[in-house]
Amino acid sequence: MRPERITVIAMLSVFFLALAGLAIVQLVSPQEVAQAVAIGGPFHLVDDRGNPVSDADLRGKPSVIYFGYTFCPEICPTTLSDMAGWIKDLGRDADKFNFVFITVDPQRDTAKVMHSYVASFDPHIRGFTGSPDETTAAAHAYKVYFQRVPLQGAGYAMDHSTSVYLMDGKGAYVDRIAYQEDEKSALKKLRALLDAD
Repeated sequence: MRPERITVIAMLSVFFLALAGLAIVQLVSPQEVAQAVAIGGPFHLVDDRGNPVSDADLRGKPSVIYFGYTFCPEICPTTLSDMAGWIKDLGRDADKFNFVFITVDPQRDTAKVMHSYVASFDPHIRGFTGSPDETTAAAHAYKVYFQRVPLQGAGYAMDHSTSVYLMDGKGAYVDRIAYQEDEKSALKKLRALLDAD
């Protein structure tokens, strides 16, 4: 077979493989991918008033869940400010959701610290903490990345995922809101979550 013919056949093969791959990608939604990796699951923590709380306590209402930490310099306060804005825009419908902030830094984020922090944003938002093993288990259940990053001196920061997770009233993953996603887009997802529940 002539070399130029082999080249044409190879190029056509690559083209059709790319088309097949595109078709497969379009057939699988982000929700289906998330369900395949099972985002969400059981956890046992304490709320910002020191009361035991688990994933079962969130059932019956859709949940808006974010993982971060109170010493976060920018991303967490920005996200919780956005969440407070969504709550305001939802009006009375905000009462139909669970809004939850789960720490990835339990060493510093005690229930008392969490309570003071979330209260500065909106009373709808509840803060969850626990032992390092408990908060790690919760983060792993939601496929949340986090890592301690040493700073100069004895301090440290926490590198972590930035998505807000949207779960239905049965605790199943539905969608996510990206960091600083357009407000209209975020509210559309929240209302869709409410309508579907």
